[in-house]
Amino acid sequence: MSEKAYVIRLSCKDQPGIVAAITTALAALGANILESNQFWDRHADHFFLRIAVTVPADVTRDAVERAVQPSIDRFDLHLKVTDVDQRPKIIIMVSKFDHAMHHLLYQIKVRWLNADVVAIVSNHDAARSAAEIEGIPFHHWPVKKDNKPEQEQKLLDLVRDTGAELVILARYMQVLSNDLSERLYGMVINIHHSFLPSFKGAKPYHQAHERGVKLIGATAHYVTPDLDEGPIIEQETQRVSHSLTSEDFVATGRDIEARVLARAVKYHLEGRVMLNSHRTVVFAP
Repeated sequence: MSEKAYVIRLSCKDQPGIVAAITTALAALGANILESNQFWDRHADHFFLRIAVTVPADVTRDAVERAVQPSIDRFDLHLKVTDVDQRPKIIIMVSKFDHAMHHLLYQIKVRWLNADVVAIVSNHDAARSAAEIEGIPFHHWPVKKDNKPEQEQKLLDLVRDTGAELVILARYMQVLSNDLSERLYGMVINIHHSFLPSFKGAKPYHQAHERGVKLIGATAHYVTPDLDEGPIIEQETQRVSHSLTSEDFVATGRDIEARVLARAVKYHLEGRVMLNSHRTVVFAP
């Protein structure tokens, strides 16, 4: 018999009986639980649950939501049910450094990432050829001080018109406005080197090399009005030594950035990331 797969995420104030109530409702639908993760934030007294299930093919997402409605009412749950068969639509934004973008496109091509890229947006024209090769609509929107609100409105319109669920800043070197960051909260993932704020401005890896840094890395996070301080999704570091050149630092940093961003995107697309105030709960596989 054919099946459908759903990911069920919920959060609420911690109370006894939540898991029992949800799993009992799912069992009544004939659901088979493939994966279950839960976390109790003791400080905030908040509970988070992610359950991946398969159900008979005739069970719709609405049916799943109706089945757990009594639990929503009882526990005051915040619930989200995702149909795994529906490929999320994403927008990639990039400037001149395109290594992270190419890594994302490759991981989508080999189906490690389950998504459809509906647009590539850049403030430079360098990524146009890559977009054309992949058959992805390309938007060249140069950003200047006097046209930034206009270009950001174009992005909001693009998100609306394409139905994009996620915007990825794959080394997009423009700072989003506070207004845009707030309107797309939880929908924009950025990648940056972990030297901030120690090494700001141009050539951070060269600055790190000059200072004899022994550990470099990258951080993927959700974008907020606080520059590079949004809820962290994924990080990675790697040891370096005095024997490496500044170009070696740059190459190592590129590799780390691409990997970390791809993992963060994967966790988001698979519903493994849940926002918990200024932090995240990440149910990594």
